[in-house]
Amino acid sequence: MNTIAVTDRKTHSDSLVLAKAAAERLGIPFVDRKKASLADLRASYGVDNILIAKKGLLYLDTPDGELFFHPNMSQLRVKNLRLGQSDHMVEAMGIKPGMKVLDCTMGFGADSIVASFAAGDNGSVTGVEVSPLIAEVVGYGLSHFLAGNYEMHAALRRIKVVNADYLDFLKRQPDKSFDSIYFDPMFRHPLTDSKNINPLRSVADHRPLSEEAVAEARRVARHRVVMKENARSLEFARLGFDTIMGGKYSKVHYGVIMLD
Repeated sequence: MNTIAVTDRKTHSDSLVLAKAAAERLGIPFVDRKKASLADLRASYGVDNILIAKKGLLYLDTPDGELFFHPNMSQLRVKNLRLGQSDHMVEAMGIKPGMKVLDCTMGFGADSIVASFAAGDNGSVTGVEVSPLIAEVVGYGLSHFLAGNYEMHAALRRIKVVNADYLDFLKRQPDKSFDSIYFDPMFRHPLTDSKNINPLRSVADHRPLSEEAVAEARRVARHRVVMKENARSLEFARLGFDTIMGGKYSKVHYGVIMLD
């Protein structure tokens, strides 16, 4: 994984325990940082990525920036849903309370959080993430981040994180075992203003969504298969997403395959 685990410079016992536990889960070396800078650590150990335990969470320092868990825009989206407003992703996925949702490309986890809120206390969301580093940082954040209200707190804690290739995961699932299945692959033509995901790029899965994965998703889903992409993307047509949803002026749209 070309990664080491350390604490921040102000080492606390909690950070030490967290860093060592994360290193063991990932099978990467734990390094006693002492006062070394990140640049010095990279030079000494020949790694690109450094997993840092600090402030009760995990941070991944990559060549493209720092990746860490925070609800970010999901907080505003959940607030809007609580106020009775709509959410384009929730509408595209047709999520209702009690539904079982599969997010095949969890990433930072924002869409999983919104889906979890929409599915409610009796619903469930499984977030699949192929990168073990992203799954570790985001998974730990979902289970330990202190949200500002009960609804957000509950939505975070309900998400089950699975570190796996989504095609392999789908192949292991029974027919019609999830209500709605979601894909948000790295866009074939990235939006130039999406600088907030730059730290994700060096450790993320850049493979395009395959026809085989869509076919498996159609088998496993009861109601809908949804893909998020650049609004002008040709991927929708290539993969058979015949219904396109989203805001009129939005730069992203949702391709939907209705199964019922």
